[in-house]
Amino acid sequence: MVDKIFSDAESAITGVVFDGMTMMSGGFGLTGNPEKLIEAIRENGVRDLTIISNNCGADGFGLWKLLNNGQIRKMVSSYVGENKLFEQLYLSGELELELTPQGTLAERIRAGGAGIPAFYTRTGVGTIVAKGKPTEEFDGDLYIRERWLRGDLSIVKAWRGDPAGNLVYRKTARNFNPAMATASKVTIAEVEEIVPLGTLDPDHIHTPGIYVDRLFQPSPYEKRIEKRTTRPRSIDK
Repeated sequence: MVDKIFSDAESAITGVVFDGMTMMSGGFGLTGNPEKLIEAIRENGVRDLTIISNNCGADGFGLWKLLNNGQIRKMVSSYVGENKLFEQLYLSGELELELTPQGTLAERIRAGGAGIPAFYTRTGVGTIVAKGKPTEEFDGDLYIRERWLRGDLSIVKAWRGDPAGNLVYRKTARNFNPAMATASKVTIAEVEEIVPLGTLDPDHIHTPGIYVDRLFQPSPYEKRIEKRTTRPRSIDK
C-alpha cells in the first residue's frame, strides 16, 4: 500500500502547488474548511490562483488569508457573503468572479468528478447567469448548458481518515468536501484523527481512499463560528 500519510500541511503540499493553478477548497462558511492547508499555501506564496469554493472564508480566516495576501486571481463561488475584502476586490476589478448558483456549483463539481463534461439545468434561465451559455428546449422548457469544474488540486477537511485515504466527515462539515475530493488531479485531506486501517465501517465511508493522494493530522482545530446569533433564555415561572 502506498504511504499517503504526511507529517504536516507543508510537506503535504510540496510538489503539487504552482503559480496559476486551479484549486478546489472544501467548506461552507467556516464549516469543514481545510484551514491548515490554506495556511500552508499562504506561507508557500504560490500566486495567480483560481479558487473553486462556495465562498472565500470570512474576515481574517480561511481563504480570506489567500485573498488578503494577493494570491487569488479568480474565484468560482456561489456566495460573497459578509466578506468585505471579497466584495471590495471584485467591485474594484482586482478580482475576477464567476458567480454560480449554489446547486449548479455543486453539480458542476460532481460532474467534474464523474467525467461528465456538460449538463443542462433550468437554474438561471432568463438571468445574467445564462449570458453567453448555450440553451436548449426540453419538453417545452428552456435549459442552460453548464460545464463541469475540475481542478489541479483539491484540499478537503475530514473528521477521520485511515492510511489508505478513506475519509469520514462529521455532520455539516461534509458539505462540498466529498464532491471536491473527486474532481482534481491531486487531493489532499487534513483530518482530525487518523485511525488504523480497518477501523472505519465501509458503509460509513464518505470518500473512498482511491480519490485521496495525501493526508495528515494537524494540531487541534479552533472551530470558529462565522456568525453567532443568540437570544435571552426564557425563565419559566
